[in-house]
Amino acid sequence: MPIDFNSATKLIMLTTDTTTYQMKVDPYGYLIHLYYGARTSGDMSYLVTYADRSGMCGCPYDVHDRTYSLDVLPQEFPFQGSGDMRSPLLVVRDAEGAFGCDLRYVGHTISNGMFSLPGLPAVYSEEDDEAQSLSVQLRDERLGLEVELLYGVLPHFDVITRALIVTNAGNASVTVERLQSACLDFVHGDLDVMTFNGRHAMERRPDRHRIGHGSFSVGSRRGMSSNQYSPFMIVCDHAATEFNGRAWAMNYVYSGGFEAEVERDQYNQVRVQMGLSDDRFSYPLNPGERLVAPEVIMAYSHEGIGRISNIMHRCIRKRVCRGYWRDRRRPVLVNSWEAMHFNFNGDSLLDLAKTAADLGIELFVMDDGWFAERDNDICSLGDWRVNEKKLGRSLAELADQINDLGLKFGIWVEPEMISEDSDLYRAHPDWVLALPGKAPTLGRDQLVLDLSRVDVRDNLFEQLCGILDQAHIEYVKWDYNRCITDAYSRTTTDQGKVLYDYMIGVYDLLERLIKRYPKVLFEGCSAGGGRYDAGMMYYTPQIWTSDNTDADNRLTIQYGSSFGFPLSVMGAHVSACPNEINNRTVPLTTRGHVAMAGGSFGYELDLNELPGRAFDHIRRQISLYHEIENIVCEGELYRLSSPMDDDVCAWENVLEDGSEAIMTAVVLKVEGYAQANYVTLRGLTPGANYRELTTGVVYPANALMDMGMPLPVNTEMYASYLYRFERVEG
Repeated sequence: MPIDFNSATKLIMLTTDTTTYQMKVDPYGYLIHLYYGARTSGDMSYLVTYADRSGMCGCPYDVHDRTYSLDVLPQEFPFQGSGDMRSPLLVVRDAEGAFGCDLRYVGHTISNGMFSLPGLPAVYSEEDDEAQSLSVQLRDERLGLEVELLYGVLPHFDVITRALIVTNAGNASVTVERLQSACLDFVHGDLDVMTFNGRHAMERRPDRHRIGHGSFSVGSRRGMSSNQYSPFMIVCDHAATEFNGRAWAMNYVYSGGFEAEVERDQYNQVRVQMGLSDDRFSYPLNPGERLVAPEVIMAYSHEGIGRISNIMHRCIRKRVCRGYWRDRRRPVLVNSWEAMHFNFNGDSLLDLAKTAADLGIELFVMDDGWFAERDNDICSLGDWRVNEKKLGRSLAELADQINDLGLKFGIWVEPEMISEDSDLYRAHPDWVLALPGKAPTLGRDQLVLDLSRVDVRDNLFEQLCGILDQAHIEYVKWDYNRCITDAYSRTTTDQGKVLYDYMIGVYDLLERLIKRYPKVLFEGCSAGGGRYDAGMMYYTPQIWTSDNTDADNRLTIQYGSSFGFPLSVMGAHVSACPNEINNRTVPLTTRGHVAMAGGSFGYELDLNELPGRAFDHIRRQISLYHEIENIVCEGELYRLSSPMDDDVCAWENVLEDGSEAIMTAVVLKVEGYAQANYVTLRGLTPGANYRELTTGVVYPANALMDMGMPLPVNTEMYASYLYRFERVEG
């Protein structure tokens, strides 16, 4: 069974196809973390050492043994007040203002299927027999505080998930001042940490460095997971590569503020942890109330960092993403934004749609500017009514005309935001997050609606249903274009709850809409990639990866995104050149090859401004994408070289059975009379032969995976090549 408890030794063991995770209830009732690594059946308690390391190390009052200190021992759930001076997962303050608790094991239960979290996204199981869940109950007798540690095991997906629920079962209030969901304690190791930093239009750039003494953390105080840091982290052996060495990963299933931290202590032990951001967080619990900590997906690999990525890809693709669109091919789209911005009417939209239909595009998206008086970005957010004067027709008529061309129809919305120049703000100025007596901080000339309030969510639900019910709309792009700075709600005196409750409100609104419109394809967006996280992927099975559509920059953005998130969710489009953000020009072929690396392929430009010769090229691009989409979305990814360090950026997609593969390469450095660039493939069937479909040449798999294949010599800057391989049977 995936979860086993030895009643004699009080060893708890979680097992997947290739990994084992162990913890133990010690004689004093504390949970000691033992092991997370390659699969084993032995008791790993021998890894934990006990010695008198100085009276400076705190010891629980009832433990009369100087070799025992929670300041030294690897822990499953470190909390403030135990004597452990390292970073805790939980900090609570009692009704008298005192900090600290003492949580000890009182029991556990094992059940079939994956646990679910009220109000929060979480990894799910389709059948109860494909997963097991563990609930470990801890209790502080003084406070009556109960903590339920939740573990989910999906053996064939090779993932273990963690979450927890804090319940005030006492007679007085307590306040949760810190709440994180998971940690791993390593008793030794020369380890690196990989995080993913960036900014608007340049998200998720990999950053790897050695873990030294002290602590290092990344996170978001922005009310969203952010363009600046990703809620995903890898810890690996210092010598680990894409294809060799040990690696561990944590992926946070949450879209709000977070913190991810690593710390090396005085005994060279390393703690890795992830959870809610402490920023503006102080959550009171009255007797009987509870607080749910979001889930963390954990994975381990002894076959390098690339294996970690493919474990995460498969889990998120199949057991986080859900619903009608999870396994369906996404339509190739054209979006009106970079083609027209706000400067359109119904006729110009139809002109673009006619060209799109002629080229084989399948979905037309009308972006910002279709509602109320929205001809610029300083008004009308919050007023979700169709501007029929601008469109020259009703929304239903426009949708029907686009459908008659053979295209699906979609729209852009930004429901969480409001403009001061809007009817909704004039009617309900108290519905925004704003500090009393302080002029609000604006972002993109807009304010944030207080989605912690039920009445605000109900209003938005009614407005959005009013739009979606009046026309045949099959796609909604859900945008979110600023950070939360003034986190003050008029409905509570406990402002430390607001950011968490806001995110719960966003999830509630999305869940209600998805249930009402199960066949609508919702795409997430937040100034591009500001909420590119597993939490949003639970609701939006594709996300606009970045507002930066330049193919060169996109190589790095998509490369970094691929470490933690599947290609099937990646929105990637071909845009105009020179690029509107950085003025770079890249060949149309390369722009297509780079955009085809994602599972949501499309175009973000005015098709009618292209030269006629480009039309046949686009038709061929779309045809090629249809042929390879299943390999991109469902296959395993191999990052063959880095766009940040190498002369060529190359990647490979291989179906799990090895029958088909695609290798794509983009030349990033050109020299006169240059040497040949060779790309070494991975993941093919050893001993088999593969035919390259364009040339018909047959290659031995072993040679491709040993010596590689050369790219053309003396090529031009940004030239790209896409090779399709099919295993030759017999």
